[in-house]
Amino acid sequence: MVNEASGLGTGQLPDKEGQMYAIPLDGFYMIPTAEVPITNIYRNVIVNADQFPIKHAGYSECFRREAGSYGKDVRGLNRLHEFSKVEIVVIEHPDRSYERLEEMKKHVGGLLDKLGLPYRILKLCGGDISFTSAMTFDFEVWSGAQQRWLEVSSVSNFEAFQANRMKLRFKDSDGKMKLAHTLNGSALALPRIVAALLENNQTPDGIIMPECLRPYLGFEKIS
Repeated sequence: MVNEASGLGTGQLPDKEGQMYAIPLDGFYMIPTAEVPITNIYRNVIVNADQFPIKHAGYSECFRREAGSYGKDVRGLNRLHEFSKVEIVVIEHPDRSYERLEEMKKHVGGLLDKLGLPYRILKLCGGDISFTSAMTFDFEVWSGAQQRWLEVSSVSNFEAFQANRMKLRFKDSDGKMKLAHTLNGSALALPRIVAALLENNQTPDGIIMPECLRPYLGFEKIS
């Protein structure tokens, strides 16, 4: 749970209050992503420039109302009110934030490569990105059952938008106080990844698990 100030700091409020579960009596909201509490660690903080890049990863339950989502396409693992997700968050110097965005893209793509899943990367147009983001890339995996692409990750550079709201600053080499840049990405949304693994790895002998997962699973296939 986070308070209203945290939601305002990262831009979920007042834009997405209709999608968030609220607890009005206590003034709390259930988090839609670990981005919110992680980034707010740096609310009203002045960081040292030599700390960049500041990297965090968080694994959490996420809660979304999915208001306005109806029909057969939202059943099953497509859209859930509660799901698990790994989130990566970076605080970076403004001069290097887009270099960091490319690094985050490669990281997420590397995860999907190791899992052996067919995927594509979309650079979103201005009308599709959130009002908080300066640039966003979506990662989509192929769903054989639904015969369409499903988003499993989104990496974004918010530039100084969140930092300005949270007063996240640093003192640059010229001695001036400046706003940092914030970035975040999903790595990965687990329910859809599980579905993609089950759908894309079917053989006559069973569902073959990716080699990178076998040490953790303790088996090679689901018969």
